[in-house]
Amino acid sequence: MTNLQSIKNNMNQIEKLQRELHLKQLQVNRLLSITQAINNNLSAKDLFEMYKNFLNYEMGIKKMALHIQEPDETWCVATSIGIPKKLLSIDITLLLKEYTSLNSLSMQDHPLLSKFDVVIPVSHKEQPIAYVFLGGFEAQDDMYDKVQFITALTNIIAVAIENKRLFKRQLYEERYRREMEVASAMQRDLVPKTLPNKGSYQLDSIYKPHLSVGGDYFDFMEFGEGKILFCVGDISGKGLAAALLMANFQAIFHTLADKRSEMGEFVRNLNQALFRITRGDRFITFFVAEYNILSGKLSYVNAGHNPPILVQNGLPYLLKKGTTLLGCFEELPFLEIGEMYIQEEALVFVYTDGLTDIQDATGNYLDIEHLEQFSIENAKLAAVDFNKNLVVLTEQFMGDNQDYPDDFTVLTCKLFTSSN
Repeated sequence: MTNLQSIKNNMNQIEKLQRELHLKQLQVNRLLSITQAINNNLSAKDLFEMYKNFLNYEMGIKKMALHIQEPDETWCVATSIGIPKKLLSIDITLLLKEYTSLNSLSMQDHPLLSKFDVVIPVSHKEQPIAYVFLGGFEAQDDMYDKVQFITALTNIIAVAIENKRLFKRQLYEERYRREMEVASAMQRDLVPKTLPNKGSYQLDSIYKPHLSVGGDYFDFMEFGEGKILFCVGDISGKGLAAALLMANFQAIFHTLADKRSEMGEFVRNLNQALFRITRGDRFITFFVAEYNILSGKLSYVNAGHNPPILVQNGLPYLLKKGTTLLGCFEELPFLEIGEMYIQEEALVFVYTDGLTDIQDATGNYLDIEHLEQFSIENAKLAAVDFNKNLVVLTEQFMGDNQDYPDDFTVLTCKLFTSSN
């Protein structure tokens, strides 16, 4: 009996070793197949399916939930075994941070975590990227061996998914950088390189996009009959889309301006042409003015723009008359032409809302009252000197170590009558 028992024990030991060897072979084969799948750039969805099937069918795992971190840093269940969807929908984000290493679970009162025996956290560059919860182990299972292998396998899968995500992010950032370079170059070509400084008028600009590409636009045109046309606009949005819309708008502006229609018809045609492009999804705040040097008449339309400041004889006037934003409606609901006559000389100070978004250290804004007072005090200066002082004002107002909060564009015009 002793020899028979010894033989039986040896047979059992051999069978156990054979099972362990078979499991090791399965594990090695699965590692090779998953590594090959990663090298073949298999999708994340398919990798998770391979992971789930191996744990379920070849390792006998009865309960599993793999939580991974999304690009927006939220957590979701990528794949699972044996857990109802209702339980998987429970948010355990706040609990995950408690697990920094392999842990046994004893949260019997938690509806989801009570289903599992262990949790395995996976980190990449010291940041958690996945948590796998395992349960349903039986007494005869070699739990330690299984957990060790699943830990290694989960690390391979999770890091591969994270690397895919990082690679996609790098591609996106590179594409975005190139897009910004194209848009920035396009935008620089759209605004005037030089502005006139003549006996009857002086123009000078400040153009500071907040990002490499902003939505601000300014322009001017001179006509032979003693008239000039100048404008400032703020296009909704940033980036290449704003630059493309700006390019379209500039082409429309120049085409319609060359037709020399009266101001009201000109603005209505601008709006209709813009609406055909945007269908109301994008819009432009816009100020346009025409100055007749011979008569001294200034005609303007303010389309939802910050009211420019005109200073004449030491008094400020806000140029508010006009209409609503351009591009919102196929037909403008109302339109009023503003008119003023220049007596000897005047200053017109046109700006975008990036200027009034500037704040000081205590949170006070550079509001219209500040700008009116500044305009009165500097109205007699040449346009270029007015703008130099304005830059000094903004920098002093913001104080040290502050940047402009938004696009910041100014077009300053000094106007003189022909007699002057």
